[in-house]
Amino acid sequence: TIYGDLDLSVIDEMPPGRGKRTTIVVNESERERAEDIIVSNLKEGKQAFIVYPLIDESEKMDLKAATYAFKKIWLPKFTDFGVALLHGRMPKDEQHRIMADFENGRVKLLVTTTVAEVGIDVSNATVMVVECADRFGLSQLHQLRGRIGRGSDQSYCILMRRDNITEVAEARLKALEQTDDGFKIAEEDLRLRGPGEFLGARQSGIPDRVLVAIIEEPQLLKKAKNYAERYIKEDPYLKSNRGALIRRYIDEIFGEISDHIVS
Repeated sequence: TIYGDLDLSVIDEMPPGRGKRTTIVVNESERERAEDIIVSNLKEGKQAFIVYPLIDESEKMDLKAATYAFKKIWLPKFTDFGVALLHGRMPKDEQHRIMADFENGRVKLLVTTTVAEVGIDVSNATVMVVECADRFGLSQLHQLRGRIGRGSDQSYCILMRRDNITEVAEARLKALEQTDDGFKIAEEDLRLRGPGEFLGARQSGIPDRVLVAIIEEPQLLKKAKNYAERYIKEDPYLKSNRGALIRRYIDEIFGEISDHIVS
């Protein structure tokens, strides 16, 4: 089976001591609601992330940008709390300094991009606002919101959505609002994207129901792995008539990456 040389470990519980994390989808007309949550948490001594899809404004994309918003919106409004800008084009030493300031509490509000997706562990951060959240992928949004709710306090992930978004984008945001379960998020991501990006290649031959079944019933993967191992011992190069059928099926399903599977 694919990735059959890997063992499967299931971690379906949050670490002990974690507070509740609530995800809210907010329209532009309700922006004041998001700012009220930010202000109330900052006044309590907590910290917050504001995540943007772009570093700088673009004429080609109607998306909000971190640099502009930092200068024109967040710095003027929240300067008393300590505001900083962090993005991937900054020199590494400056990035490290800003992250250190956020981690030790000198910075309370961090305006950033997806550079915040990994590497920041601040248990005092209780709010994340993701601007233009409909433009982010489901797994990426779930990864981003993992930056908050790492302490014992209630936390809020606020997904700002634009008007007239696609049905798929709507479904992504709804899924995040309804569940914090990573397995359910992965299942929904697979359902929405289909097998098109499975194994990093665009393949349309794998039925969605098969991949979803692997997520819902991981024991299927183990059974398939055991069966495949037994068969490979009998016919390691798939030279028999039955092996030739299996090889042809793999070629049809996986196309250009099939050599890596059967070699």
